[in-house]
This record gives sequence, structure tokens and C-alpha cells, in this order.
Amino acid sequence: MFVDRVQIHVKGGKGGNGAVSFYRAKYVTNGGPDGGDGGKGGDIVFLADSNLTTLMDFRYKRSFKAQNGEDGGKRNCFGKDAENIVIKVPVGTVIREALSGKVMADMSENGMKKILIKGGKGGKGNQHFATPTRQAPRYAEPGRDSREYDVILELKLIADVGLIGFPNAGKSTLLSMVTNANPKIANYHFTTLTPNLGVVRSNSGSDFVMADIPGLVEGASEGVGLGHEFLRHTERTKVFIHVVDGSGLEGDDPLESIEKIRQELEKYNPELLKRPAVLAVNKTDLPETEENLKRIKEKYEPLGFEVFPISAATNKGLDPLITRVARILEDYPENITFEEDYEEYEEIDTAPQSFTITQPEEGYFVVEGVGVEKMIGYTNIDTEKGFAFFQKYLKDSGIIQALTDAGIEDGQTVRIYDLEFEFYR
Repeated sequence: MFVDRVQIHVKGGKGGNGAVSFYRAKYVTNGGPDGGDGGKGGDIVFLADSNLTTLMDFRYKRSFKAQNGEDGGKRNCFGKDAENIVIKVPVGTVIREALSGKVMADMSENGMKKILIKGGKGGKGNQHFATPTRQAPRYAEPGRDSREYDVILELKLIADVGLIGFPNAGKSTLLSMVTNANPKIANYHFTTLTPNLGVVRSNSGSDFVMADIPGLVEGASEGVGLGHEFLRHTERTKVFIHVVDGSGLEGDDPLESIEKIRQELEKYNPELLKRPAVLAVNKTDLPETEENLKRIKEKYEPLGFEVFPISAATNKGLDPLITRVARILEDYPENITFEEDYEEYEEIDTAPQSFTITQPEEGYFVVEGVGVEKMIGYTNIDTEKGFAFFQKYLKDSGIIQALTDAGIEDGQTVRIYDLEFEFYR
């Protein structure tokens, strides 16, 4: 079974908590704080692996959660960092945030790594919070939470050459004749329900990957049949071989079949029509094909298309077709990037102004929150302008009012992550 789209849940590990501890030894009655820091939570890492061809494994495991960092210990012992979770996916996998549909990562190269979620930072032990006026802090920083997402994994096959055309045009037979692939072949519609890949070796000795792309029917671009499921595999194909049943024995006019396929490609992604393409008129071993072949050449050769009469079943005409495609690939820009309508995902805090205020000991207040943390990160309070911005932020965000409501008095201490100061109205 070929699986090319699946939804999973991923969550990074929480950071370990910092420790509250004081040095104890014989004849030492008032040892200083020696609480160690917590370890970092595990990351969620995606790795593109060329040995994988489907997303089948994700049908049975849909949730991935990294371990939490170890808590800090006494005597300045730091907690152990948690191991990262490495999730292997096939090359060509696009990772989307499920809610917005925006792209978080595009795993387009073998060996490519993407840290999708960073594990939470470990909390600092109480040794970091000792001051000349507070020599025995009974407070340590908790480990920070990590993010979690529902993500959609969407596989887009990366092939040099794609075989396109209506069902029963002979694509699978052609693939089996020129590659080592063994697709299921029979004389009925929709034999191929999964994309098939094979490696072609041309007369010049160069190798390239060929894919049989199924599911192209009239209305595929609107999702008819399995259209959307398979049209995505055309987006990363360099050259198209448009295979058409030249005999017309299935009841479709070959010229109309060509136009219908081209219209579906254009509706799905107009850029696809700009890719190099050749026409392979199949079943020329049948007498009914002769007249249709003439009509196809008269219409499409003036438009710049090369037309190759072939018979996939008897191997007739396949060598000139493969030789020509190999030459097109030789002249193909190596550094080409297929522009796709991707809207990159940007992390947006659902409540960036939310914060919490705790009072671990008398006269000592701790402010925490995602928005507060980011503000501290990009504000230089050592400058006059930065300090003014910092004061304004505390007022506008409601932190000063919240501290007042919590009972803070002038001269008492406020800590916001790594920043500690005395409060005055």
C-alpha cells in the first residue's frame, strides 16, 4: 500500500526543573545555595531518508512526544538533557501545520534535517538567585514547556520524468519495459492506484528516475477520483512523457485526450505546462492508430511538441523516445527550484500578552509568560530608550497593575526570567 498523506501529533520535551538545595557538610551550619539546573527537553527532528518511499509507518504510530529534561540536583548537579526524537520521512515530504495549512518544512534532499520543535529549556537552580541581600533563596526556576503541533505529512515524489495520460493509455506497460519496475498491469481502468517508480538507463549510459503518475482523469484538478492525491506528484517532475492511446479503441478521441490532460495540469498548477514535454503515441501496432498519429503530428508538431510513435507492448519506438528524454535532462538546469505556492509557517502566540505572577517567598515576586520572555529577549534595558520601553511594556501589558493587586510594596523584588529589580511605583 502506498501512503502519501497522513496527520500526526508531535510535542517537544519539557525542560527539567531547577533544584532548591543548600550546601550541607560537617561543621558548616549555613551553606550557600547549590541547586543545579534542569536539563533541556528533547527536540523533535525530521530527517529525509532516501531509503523510504511511503509514509506507511505513520499509519500505525501517529503521536511523537520527546522526553522531558531531568531535574537539577543538589551540589550543583545539572539534570541530564533528554534525547531528541528523530522522525525519518521520505525525500520529498512536505510538513504542514494542520490548522493553518502553512508549510513548516520541505524535506527535499536526502539527509536534510529540520528541528521542527525545540525542547524546553531547563530551569535554573537556586544558586543563580542568591544576592547580597538574599543569600538563601528558596526558589528555583521551573523547566519551560515545549510546543506541540498537529502536522500533516504530504509526500511529493521527486522524479526526473513523469508519465502522464489517461488510465489504460499504456503508462504502466511503458514503465515496465524501460525500467526495473514491476507495476500491476491489466486491461481495465484504474489498474494503477499508486505511483510507481523505476530507474531508466539510456543508451548514453546516464540514469534517471521515471514515475508513472496515476489518477489523471477529467476533473482531477477539482478532486474528482483521486486527482488531488496524485496531481501533487507532478509538481517535482522535470520532464513529462504524455502517453496517449493512439488507437482510440477506448472510445476517446486521442486529440481530445491530450487536451483534457493538459487542461487538468493547467488548472492544478499553470507552471506545469512550462515543463519540457514529449508526446508518446502508444499502440502503433494496431492499424487504427495510423490515422490518429497523423492528426496528432499535424496539430502538435507546429506547436513545438516532439511526437514519438511507440508500442509499449512490443517495445517498438522506445529507444528513440528514451534517448530524446535523456538529452533533455542533460540540458536541464541542475540548480532549478520548482516554485510552489508555499506560505511559510510563522509561530504566532495565541495569547502573547498572558503572564503569571507567583510569590515563592515573602517580598519576592516572579513574573513569567511567553510575551514577557520575548520582550526581555529583544529589549536592552541598559539604554535609556530601552528602559523607557521596558517600563511602558510593564504598564501597558498590565503587569504593574497585577503586581499591585498581588500586594507588592515599594522596595520589594521582582524577577522576570534573568532580570531582577526592586519595585517602585
